[in-house]
Amino acid sequence: MKLSLFSTAVRYFLEVAQTGSVSQAALQLHVAGSAVSRQISKLEEAFACPLFERRARGMALTEAGERLMAFVRTGSEDAERVVEQVRGLAGQKAQSVRLACTEGFATGFIPQVIEAFREQWPLARIELSVDSPDDVSRRLMQGEVELALKYSVAPEPGTLVQHAAPAPVYALMRPSHPLARQRVVSVADVVAYPLCLSQRGMTGRQLFDLVCSQQGRQYRAAVVSNFSSALLPGVGTLDIVLSGYLTAAHLMREGRLVAVPFTELNLQQRVLQVLSLQGHTLSDTAEKFLQHLVASIRASGNGMAPARRRTARSFSTPAVQRDNAAARKSKKRAP
Repeated sequence: MKLSLFSTAVRYFLEVAQTGSVSQAALQLHVAGSAVSRQISKLEEAFACPLFERRARGMALTEAGERLMAFVRTGSEDAERVVEQVRGLAGQKAQSVRLACTEGFATGFIPQVIEAFREQWPLARIELSVDSPDDVSRRLMQGEVELALKYSVAPEPGTLVQHAAPAPVYALMRPSHPLARQRVVSVADVVAYPLCLSQRGMTGRQLFDLVCSQQGRQYRAAVVSNFSSALLPGVGTLDIVLSGYLTAAHLMREGRLVAVPFTELNLQQRVLQVLSLQGHTLSDTAEKFLQHLVASIRASGNGMAPARRRTARSFSTPAVQRDNAAARKSKKRAP
């Protein structure tokens, strides 16, 4: 006989052994006494030996019954430990947050968001996936993550927009770049310089290519990468990188880059979105992280670079000073 700790017969046996009475066991189990007797008989038939001595004042375990009782108790204790472990895992899962974002957020912005969140909720576990825009959406739709952060140019069916903000494409460059002091630039302005671009399929590249096609303009791609954040640290003196503000906000705060907006409306149509799956209820920890993420986005400018000024003082940064010094040295060495 294959014995299961969760079988009806074992449960009835355990109750009779603990109460010492078929009638008392039946009361505890909310069943008829005949049902309890029938299950006990099945067990005894299966083991081919009596498990109880039938006495005038109740039921007493036989030696075989005592051995079976010891086995059941040990098994029950093991089962309780397993249940506690499972509950513990469930608690850990309830404290986890599964997030996917596009790589433009993964270098500077999201690590800072996660660090600040963990200071408030040290037991939280953050599971971060960094993917292309299409893969971020796929992970969300398939339930692999609870939240998604990405740039978008069109609504996505099946998703719930938890937060949205304008996220225009900017021309990023060194503060010493010839275009750095302009309030705005046009596509015609930037195609005259070496461009550092993300691969085709990324939202910023899609919009820029669309405008170039509409205007009939050609450009020279000096560097192309599927990881746009890798383009930023190595921006050359005349290079221009097309990017969102949050991707490079940490470098702009350090004075290493400036962000100049475009005049073309198409390059201003992109939207930053925090998404969840429609119809899915977020865990308590995921809801807290969502609120923290949205607050961080708003505090960082909500996807928009700060308004720029044209005064010379605004661009008197260490990076500008280094570039100017290098230019003076080069001029002195020139024949």
